[in-house]
Amino acid sequence: MENQDSKTANLILESSLQSFFFDKLQEINKKSTRPASNQEIFYLSIVLDQFGESKKFFDEEEGKPKEKMLGMKLLETSQQSESQRKRSLREIGDTALFVCGYFHESLNSKLIDVGYYENLGQIAYRRLSNIIPQAYEVPKFFECMSDRFNSLSNLISIISKDVFANDMNEMAYLIITDDKKIKAS
Repeated sequence: MENQDSKTANLILESSLQSFFFDKLQEINKKSTRPASNQEIFYLSIVLDQFGESKKFFDEEEGKPKEKMLGMKLLETSQQSESQRKRSLREIGDTALFVCGYFHESLNSKLIDVGYYENLGQIAYRRLSNIIPQAYEVPKFFECMSDRFNSLSNLISIISKDVFANDMNEMAYLIITDDKKIKAS
């Protein structure tokens, strides 16, 4: 009976993956010497939730997943309508932020390193700030995201290290429910 109770203690019930990440980010942020704002934490939780589905990390070409070419996408934004440019710049910034945070360690051994993705993300958010001067009731929100890109990706990196450091047998499970399905991971 005790063994089953200890397994139950490892279950985390959350109404959404975003809520789970928001709580984790808040917990980590409290220990920071330069904490992020609640709006930044909220935004990071959206980014992490978005990439909870691996298909969001890739583009699709002819029905097959293809790595996102963020540099090319950034160049293409100058030829897009304003609404498409908003979507593209946000996608580039968010993807770069996720990559820099979650895959920071693995990028160090690559030809295209973390610095490349940091620059792309910062440029994308700065350009987005020119189109969207206020978000989440914060003036120049995306400019702040650009300026604090490294600090924010570090918060994501801490979550990544926590996930990869845990032994799978000891890792807490996250149960996500919606109207039609239940996911356990």
